[in-house]
This record gives sequence, structure tokens and C-alpha cells, in this order.
Amino acid sequence: MAASSGIPGHVAVANLVYTYAERIDLGDFAGVAELFEYAVITASGSADRHEGTEGAQKIYEKTTRRYEDNGTPHTKHVTTNLILEIDEEAGTGTCRSYFTVLQRTANLSLQPIISGRYHDSFERVDGVWRFTHRHIISELIGDLSQHLLISVDF
Repeated sequence: MAASSGIPGHVAVANLVYTYAERIDLGDFAGVAELFEYAVITASGSADRHEGTEGAQKIYEKTTRRYEDNGTPHTKHVTTNLILEIDEEAGTGTCRSYFTVLQRTANLSLQPIISGRYHDSFERVDGVWRFTHRHIISELIGDLSQHLLISVDF
């Protein structure tokens, strides 16, 4: 996703954060990975680093269940409380935000399954804003049995 230099940084960065939620809920892991082409993804409680498009796609394919009926994870990622710090002159920025993931499946009634925070960093290169780092902090954990393909300890 290219956010051109004609769009103010705070809008372009917010659009990147929201585009992540849209793509993951569509089950578009290639599209999610594209957002992190020049970025590293880390998470609290883990020493793992997932770098670039290949690393991002691999981690989502390995961990996130998609359902055969429509190819999505049957989720809605709600991202709120964006705190943006953008330096237009330097072409850098950060965003701290909250996330809540809702899910409904044939075996799970609609409910929040996890919430936490994203700490993101961005840069503008040739007029285009892009992720450079996403740090995921999971805080409130619910029933992830229908969402994840792996077992995790939080």
C-alpha cells in the first residue's frame, strides 16, 4: 500500500494501521506481509523477530487459522486510540494504538478473543510512508482456540 507524499503523514500512517486490520480480517496474508516489506515484527514475551515480507507472511500463515467457507479468520480487528507522532521534515513517525480482536465461528459465539497494544514505527521513502517496526503487546487474552493454529503461553 503506497501512501503518497500528497497525503499528510498522520493520515498516511493511520491508513497503514487500519489497512493491516482490513487485510488480516480478509485473510489476505500476502497483503499483510506486503505492509511489512521493510519492517520487523516483534512481540512481548518472545525473542522472535519476523523480518520483511517473507517473515511476516510466514508467521501469519503458521499461526492464524483461516476458514474454508470464505478464507478468512472470521475476525474483526478493531484498532483505536491512535497516538501519532509524525516528523514530516525527517520523514519518520510512530504510532501507539490499542487493538481488540472479535471473532465468531460455528463453535464460538461473537466475543473479544484478545486485546492489547501496537507500538509501530514508520518512515517515508520517496514520498511513500511504510512500516519499519511493529511491536505487539498482548494484554487481555480470551479464547484463542478458534483463532490460532499454535498453542501459546501468555
